[in-house]
Amino acid sequence: MSLIAKTPLPPYYAVIFTSILSEEDHNYTQMAEKMLALAAKQGGFLGVESTRQELGITVSYWSDLESIKVWKENIDHKEAQRLGREKWYTDFKIRIAKVEREYGI
Repeated sequence: MSLIAKTPLPPYYAVIFTSILSEEDHNYTQMAEKMLALAAKQGGFLGVESTRQELGITVSYWSDLESIKVWKENIDHKEAQRLGREKWYTDFKIRIAKVEREYGI
């Protein structure tokens, strides 16, 4: 699996999730893997890129804003969001951006 998502030609959307984890895991890794597998099955999902050091950054790519909205409201994802607020993150921010251009090798 490539670390860089294979996205289509723009335009499409990026959801940028930056976070700082709390000290305790509380099964975070298992839930993150479950959410990635679930997101990959959602309509409009195009791919994901993620890294974690002190600051975690996950960028998921979507074909349209409606697909992002549907994913945000997914019942399992809503539970992960609740656990994130209550247990996993000391701070986080979510940004949504329209990708209008991309460059690569």
